[in-house]
Amino acid sequence: MTQETGLKNRLRRPVLWAGLLLILLLTVSSIYGAFIGAQAAQRFFNSIPLSVYWLAFAVLLVVGITIFRRLLHVRGLFLIHLGCVLVLAGGILGSQAGLTLQNAFFKTDFIHSGEMVITEGEIEKIVQTEYYGQKELPFEIKLVDFKIEYYPFGSLIIQPQDRPSIRIPAKPGSGYKLPDDLGSVEIVSRFENFKMILDGARRITFDDPNGKPNLALELQLKFPDGTEKTKYVFERFPGHESPDDKLQFFYRRTIRDFISDLEVIKDGKVVAKKSIEVNKPLHFGGYLFYQQGYDNIAGRYTILRVAGDNGLGIVYLGYILLCAGVFWHLWLRHILKDRIIED
Repeated sequence: MTQETGLKNRLRRPVLWAGLLLILLLTVSSIYGAFIGAQAAQRFFNSIPLSVYWLAFAVLLVVGITIFRRLLHVRGLFLIHLGCVLVLAGGILGSQAGLTLQNAFFKTDFIHSGEMVITEGEIEKIVQTEYYGQKELPFEIKLVDFKIEYYPFGSLIIQPQDRPSIRIPAKPGSGYKLPDDLGSVEIVSRFENFKMILDGARRITFDDPNGKPNLALELQLKFPDGTEKTKYVFERFPGHESPDDKLQFFYRRTIRDFISDLEVIKDGKVVAKKSIEVNKPLHFGGYLFYQQGYDNIAGRYTILRVAGDNGLGIVYLGYILLCAGVFWHLWLRHILKDRIIED
């Protein structure tokens, strides 16, 4: 037995115990991170102690591949361990600490993550980061158009005095019997751009194709004493009831999706464009642009989440190798072995 072989044999048990300890620490850290919220968990897993932990884990896996020679000859186990090393290495490269070191050593100014607020028709390149203030992208983003898509009809919310609220579908032509002494309500019409004109004592209501969006419902109320009343409920301007009214009405729509039509401009030319939605980001220039928020009053601006993809390719490659290793070790090698025996 050579001196090198003896050293490797002596290291095997400490490496195994160290691996079990690091896995235990990872389990505890993951449970802790699940209870402190997304932002706090992000800061926790990107902290200096955790950065040292990830680096130690990656080094330990490399050492394990070196001293456990069987891992080099068993394809599945080798791919599993190599995949884990690449996942950790990619995660370290893409972390805030990893990017800080890369920017310092290579004199770059790569952005880890941040937010952009862009008004419809405007061009922006400033990213507001959490730790380093405002940073500039090496290109510009233009918000060509912003759209909000809603589910059909929406809901009419009826709030009686001192009673639970009632929510019903705001479908024109439908009527609903209200409980107790409240009577009934019929939804007569729905307006996209409500407009009213007074013609003497007569009120003329219609959809104005040239007006600003002003969603409204026309209701016909029937009370137990036989009286009737026409009422208009507006989505953006609630609260037209008097204090003596037994019922208050609100019109609410549920958002199905919000979409930002983006263009990437570099050196004065449009080099990319995409309509992004939640979980359908734009990927360009080493960055991912996610739809994070929007102007919920007038729908005039969008809020983008900017995330650097540094190390992301290495992480994806690591997961591919990890899955391939598990597939090979637990299934494919046995199938190939059985076929060779049968032949």
